[in-house]
Amino acid sequence: MDAIQQHMIDSYRAAQHGELPPPPLPGRHDWAVVRDVRDRRRFDAVMAGRPARRRWRTALRELFTHSHDSTPPANSSPPGNSRPSGA
Repeated sequence: MDAIQQHMIDSYRAAQHGELPPPPLPGRHDWAVVRDVRDRRRFDAVMAGRPARRRWRTALRELFTHSHDSTPPANSSPPGNSRPSGA
């Protein structure tokens, strides 16, 4: 029996007993469970005195998006202040 068949049986039983709401569809809360497991692992790491590590993708994104400095290098002139080469 697969998950869809089990869901159909559970929905039928809930309807026969007058229970509301019917059970959730299979796979509906999968990502919530994954996030909860990740948060629990981070919490356990902090409680054990270890650093709570982030995901590699998040760390790389922050590394590349927040490392850009808005000040120009010291040897460059501001835009619009360049002298003509013949003067």
